[in-house]
Amino acid sequence: MGLFDKLAGWLGLKKKEVHVLCLGLDNSGKTTIINKLKPSNAQTQDIVPTIGFSIEKFKTSSLSFTVFDMSGQGRYRNLWEHYYKEGQAIIFVIDSSDKLRMVVAKEELDTLLNHPDIKHRRLPILFFANKMDLRDAISSVKVSQLLSLENIKDKPWHICASDALKGEGLQEGVDWLQDQITQSDPSNEDVRDK
Repeated sequence: MGLFDKLAGWLGLKKKEVHVLCLGLDNSGKTTIINKLKPSNAQTQDIVPTIGFSIEKFKTSSLSFTVFDMSGQGRYRNLWEHYYKEGQAIIFVIDSSDKLRMVVAKEELDTLLNHPDIKHRRLPILFFANKMDLRDAISSVKVSQLLSLENIKDKPWHICASDALKGEGLQEGVDWLQDQITQSDPSNEDVRDK
């Protein structure tokens, strides 16, 4: 790190870099959410299903986010765990209108939370109860109940109702995530040490 980089960091001119994992079942809206968070001139018009993963970047007032947009298709979900160690926060997206696969989303969330690279770290988790614009969508409160989010005691978490196509609910979630990251230790301390 050069002198200019150090000086910029001390003066608060350089944004802290954060690695975020964006997870959830296929067709939940992960890529659309990440696309909406980018500046309008960098947004993609045609969203296609993610194969494997893609890396996207966006900035807020104090942070520079590198987001690993992980495919939610069944055959790719086993790849998620290879990125857990580098993650400093998690965005978990749920399709609020897909009641049939809510059980699968809960199973994947439970697997994530019990993974050794996640279990003992105090990673903030932002949940987007997405597709709230659809007629058969259930509320974010109901999504929270179905996923048993109240049982997450060792990590800060927050759920936002969202409509990724219109961008509704996204800023609230990112603001919460930014607050959690700036307040926390960058190493996401091991909660076993407490």
